[in-house]
Amino acid sequence: MVDVNDVRGQRVARAELSKRGIDTMRADVRMMHGVLYLRGTICLMCGSEIKDLKQEMEHIAHILRQRTEIRDVVLDCSFVEADPKKPKPAASGASLR
Repeated sequence: MVDVNDVRGQRVARAELSKRGIDTMRADVRMMHGVLYLRGTICLMCGSEIKDLKQEMEHIAHILRQRTEIRDVVLDCSFVEADPKKPKPAASGASLR
């Protein structure tokens, strides 16, 4: 049977990440026995104002550890600063044909 605190903690973690503009579509956010595991690739949502993603994730992990449902946070993920799907701007002076 699933622990109610694990479900609640996972929901709180997903809400905090999305509130701060962090995309977890390619990441696995799981909670087992009070420990929150973040695995996979973490990137920024479009329009996010975050300068350093790794530092922001450490800050969020610190905030989540203060919750009663979450005993510890394990960040086992890679960080992607720019969205790989977003096209890069053309070089200045280049003609578009």
